[in-house]
Amino acid sequence: MEGKRLYVGNLPYSTNETQIRELFAPFGTIDSVKLIEQKGFGFVEMSSSEEAQNAMDSLNQTEFGGRTLRIDEARPMQPRREFGGNSSFGGNRGYGGGSGGFGGNRRRY
Repeated sequence: MEGKRLYVGNLPYSTNETQIRELFAPFGTIDSVKLIEQKGFGFVEMSSSEEAQNAMDSLNQTEFGGRTLRIDEARPMQPRREFGGNSSFGGNRGYGGGSGGFGGNRRRY
């Protein structure tokens, strides 16, 4: 494992930072905890990649608050795509038409 930041998924929505710190404390020093409200996931940054690996190996697929945790190395944040494009809602798709649904460009036999 290269990084020291972990993705922690499938958390109960009621989980708070103190509970996460208590859960990860036996595996080393916790540099930061960031929970995403009402989404059921968050991020924990440990002080070393070895501590992060140990926490991930020990806690992944364990039960916490009645749910099975999913813990993985956090991926770098990707830049968000802007919505809108050429001033049309939803990018360059525009409105209407298309070949889906009934009618459209269906080949008739």
